[in-house]
Amino acid sequence: MVAKPLGALGVAALGFLNERPMHPYEMYQLAVLRQEDRVVKASAGSLYRAVYALERDGLVRDVGTDRDGARPERTTFEITDAGREALTDRLVEMLRTPVNEFPEFALAMAEAHNLTREVVCGLLRERLVARRREIAETDARVADVVLRNVPRVYWMNVGYTQALAHAEVEWTESLLAEIESGELPWHDPDHHHCSMSHIHDGASVSEVAARIDSGDHRTDDNRPSPISSPSG
Repeated sequence: MVAKPLGALGVAALGFLNERPMHPYEMYQLAVLRQEDRVVKASAGSLYRAVYALERDGLVRDVGTDRDGARPERTTFEITDAGREALTDRLVEMLRTPVNEFPEFALAMAEAHNLTREVVCGLLRERLVARRREIAETDARVADVVLRNVPRVYWMNVGYTQALAHAEVEWTESLLAEIESGELPWHDPDHHHCSMSHIHDGASVSEVAARIDSGDHRTDDNRPSPISSPSG
């Protein structure tokens, strides 16, 4: 068994080798064709390093080296029984168990109130342009994959990532409309910083946390706290 869980590249490499023996550059070509390079940070070099690490762990083995014309020698690898078991175990875990992947966009939205309304709206509009462009580019790549008659079972990941991209665009458009219309009130960052200081009114951090958990967001001067729900 492997001492630590397989990383993303290790899973991808073992998955390719579970289909048939191949060399790392061929794996990279398949990753690009099936758009797995959009869900795994893969390059020809990183796949070579990942495969050699799998070989050290006994999960793949070298089955020979060949040369095609003037091209450099390429080593072909195949998966071992231990590698097949490790791949199966990791896939079962990944498919069954949701994991918080700590997306940066969610963090940015949690802290966006530190910027002005105008800046946030401008940035979200830029993000929408980029996301729509990515969706269009992926649609074009999908059309190419279909023309090549690549079975869909090998690129189901594309449907998943496209669904996420479309959902993000829809949510961002809705949020942007709320911010721009004023339906979602916005606080000037400087005023917001000053207002937040009223929440503490001499209380300890634990007391403030308990107050927030209980829904008590009063301030020391009886003004509504910035974290309170607007009353109208």
